[in-house]
Amino acid sequence: MRNFDLAPLYRATVGFDRIADLMDRALAADVAQPAYPPYNIEKTAENAYRISIAVAGFAAEELSVEVKEGALVVAARKAAEDTGRSYLHRGIATRAFERRFALADHVRVTGATHADGMLHIDLVREIPEALKPRRIEIARSTPAETAVDTTVEAKALDSAQA
Repeated sequence: MRNFDLAPLYRATVGFDRIADLMDRALAADVAQPAYPPYNIEKTAENAYRISIAVAGFAAEELSVEVKEGALVVAARKAAEDTGRSYLHRGIATRAFERRFALADHVRVTGATHADGMLHIDLVREIPEALKPRRIEIARSTPAETAVDTTVEAKALDSAQA
């Protein structure tokens, strides 16, 4: 894997630290990225997203979803299990996990639902009015307005000279 030095980016920009940090994390040799639990990220509308995480074996009370420091953190801790059971095969993993998703600016979590072994987290990107593109109308002057303006200017010059 290649290593990229992002130091020039830090020296030449102000306020883009978060983007550089995200690039650092993405390019890091973090091969041990956990694959558990599996998840999907889907775009449900132009500014809406849904993260679906397979959490079979966990009750809603054993799951936690929180936003902190610009990241969505989903964690699960299984309650103490009854040790009286004897399994011949145990394929449903119920080990504790913590999964982090970096959130872009202006993305907020609108809700979470737990059904049929899936945890669905809905997100929406809300762009502030100040950042939305806006069209600026260009005023046009007609030849009649220009003629009136020059007449007014000529009268002002005449009165100033007199």
